[in-house]
Amino acid sequence: MQETESVRRIWESLQLPGLIDVHTHFMPKPVMDKVWRYFDAQGPLIGREWPIRYRDDEAQRVRTLGEFGVRAFTSLVYPHKPDMAAWLNQWAAQFAAQTPDCLTTATFYPEPAAAEYVGNAVAGGARVFKAHIQVGDYEPNDPLLDQVWGTLEDAGVPVVIHCGSGPVPGNHTGVAPIRRLLRRYPRLSLIVAHLGMPEYAEFLDLALTHDEVRLDTTMVFTAFSEETMPFPRDLWPRLWDAGERILFGSDYPNIPYGYADAVRSITELDGADDAWKRNVLFDNAAQLFRLQ
Repeated sequence: MQETESVRRIWESLQLPGLIDVHTHFMPKPVMDKVWRYFDAQGPLIGREWPIRYRDDEAQRVRTLGEFGVRAFTSLVYPHKPDMAAWLNQWAAQFAAQTPDCLTTATFYPEPAAAEYVGNAVAGGARVFKAHIQVGDYEPNDPLLDQVWGTLEDAGVPVVIHCGSGPVPGNHTGVAPIRRLLRRYPRLSLIVAHLGMPEYAEFLDLALTHDEVRLDTTMVFTAFSEETMPFPRDLWPRLWDAGERILFGSDYPNIPYGYADAVRSITELDGADDAWKRNVLFDNAAQLFRLQ
């Protein structure tokens, strides 16, 4: 209850109607359990101890977000191998249908069936996709994804994409593959997860030079991330300049600290004015997903 009150006081003090969180994870239970075991074992993509804070059952996790005042959120699912994405999309569509505040979410993997199931997901009302370059270990410019990117560009459906090299680099992470992707699909709507951590400057450049590139704040600025991948203070002026391109994300429930800490990491930034905070915590996402 104390944490709930803390979170609500933050957005109420900014005269917001609540929060929009573009980076939350809801998955089929066997998949979520496997993800949690991976974090518990400090798997090779984790790099450090990472105790999951909100290890509750699915219904309680949804209730907790509602109690915090989260007005809309995602169910970011992602495959790590072929023949998995279509099943995840079916699950996520059903979850969103049963969960009014969840934006219908889908995903994909470079495989022959990708173009068909992505097209079906878009036709079925998917409002956001998830791509995880690190976990999926694929080149985003893989020819098997050409029609996928074209479909998403034409539909204007945003893709939350983990493409930065944090917490540890992958074979295809970093800004170079995304620059190549945007040269091929310049109208593609991307939300770069974690502000591109740790390639903050490079991904800020993309957001400031491409109309449809945005960044989410997931885990950035928190004490946990500042220990190993601090956001450079000399980039703060550009962060304010990109204020209309930045969306709040938390990584709930897979975070090793409280949700209030995630929100405060935004509102306690030195130099951020209230308009910037309102944009990040609610207004930018509300406009992107037409929630107002």
